[in-house]
Amino acid sequence: MVSRRTKNKNIFILGIGSDIGAALARFYINQGHQVFGTYRTDKSIKSISDHNNIRLFKCDLADKPGIKKCAVKYKALGKPWDIFVSCAGTMEPIGKFFNVDFDEWENSIIVNSTSQLRFLHELYPCRRKKSLNHVVFFAGGGTNNPFTNYSAYCVSKIMLIKMCELLDDENKDLNTFIVGPGWVRTKIHAQTLQSRSAGSNYGRTKQFLKSDIPGTDYQDIFDCINWCIDQGRQVAGGRNFSVVHDQWREKGKFLARQLRVDPNKFKLRRFKNN
Repeated sequence: MVSRRTKNKNIFILGIGSDIGAALARFYINQGHQVFGTYRTDKSIKSISDHNNIRLFKCDLADKPGIKKCAVKYKALGKPWDIFVSCAGTMEPIGKFFNVDFDEWENSIIVNSTSQLRFLHELYPCRRKKSLNHVVFFAGGGTNNPFTNYSAYCVSKIMLIKMCELLDDENKDLNTFIVGPGWVRTKIHAQTLQSRSAGSNYGRTKQFLKSDIPGTDYQDIFDCINWCIDQGRQVAGGRNFSVVHDQWREKGKFLARQLRVDPNKFKLRRFKNN
């Protein structure tokens, strides 16, 4: 799916070294867009570093001064962003809340949520003015039901879901939404397989990775994001979408009509739930 609203755009991808981040970068580059992105390790960007339409910044999202320096470097380029996509994340620490090191737990919250918001806060002045800009975050497992032994990961994702609604409420120039990709074959699952405290998710993850189940395709993730961008703020703004379960494909027009008339749909709240 080629978005009607993403022609010759500047795309900023936070965590471009992640599997999803790198895949999105390739999709955008192949469509002729200019891509900017942050990465943590040199190894993570080997598949994308040779492209012409890409500019990369090394940055550890746990490092506040490092985020500031990276943002300053981007600002100096004079390239206002049209789409900001945050793909950074970690599942660690894995284990029961009272059994994990609290500093590690807090650091996970920082990497999975507050540092992403810090980066967006730094880059907001660098957006393309007088146009609707798009901000995309990624949700994950456990936002609807308990995800046992992954409390830091879950809490940080729920924070992003609510922040999307708050940012949408406060900023009429942003179409801010969050996408849940479902099970994707990425290297983040290695954190579960290496943990002795993953509980039942260890078996589920191992079974998924050993099976012939392909998981969510990167193209579907890209297409869902483009659908949300094409629909604009009235439909997508402040909402949490599932790539796998929501009917944005064949019944996209029907879903869009539903969302236009129901401000509570796909948002984090109890509404008429007695």
